[in-house]
Amino acid sequence: MTERELFLGHFTSRIDAKGRVSVPAPFRGVLAKDGFEGLFVHPSLDAPAVDCGGNALVAELDAMLETYPPYTEERDILSRALMGMSERLKVDPEGRVQLSEQCKAQAFITGEVSFVGMGHKFQIWEPGRFRAQQEEARSRARDLRKLTGARGAAGHTPPGPGARE
Repeated sequence: MTERELFLGHFTSRIDAKGRVSVPAPFRGVLAKDGFEGLFVHPSLDAPAVDCGGNALVAELDAMLETYPPYTEERDILSRALMGMSERLKVDPEGRVQLSEQCKAQAFITGEVSFVGMGHKFQIWEPGRFRAQQEEARSRARDLRKLTGARGAAGHTPPGPGARE
């Protein structure tokens, strides 16, 4: 079994005078091992951000869409929202990309961007919005940990005093 490369960490960069931003070297390394030429991007369905990745992300989207029968309204809606709004950005030899106006508008990006690793993909955020969302995510993660800790790993309440067997 081969170890899957993951997008990890977060990095903030400035957009240069020509409108380019450097994709973090660790993220470029994952894309290179994935064999993807450039950067596959689409608007996030859940956040004011842009989802990014390579062949693995494209395959994941394809697999998700294939769970819906062809020519169904659900599949068409998701296809339009994801594939219809997707772009392939070119990465220059210095590791920079030029974000499209669509990408910048989706994420409210002006001068700086945050690249946020999410394992199988990464997202591009406006840094202030990312910080606010990250604090909310940490709070919700703590709540989820407490909830799942009370149920146990299999989703069952662990036996305690007075538990009936």
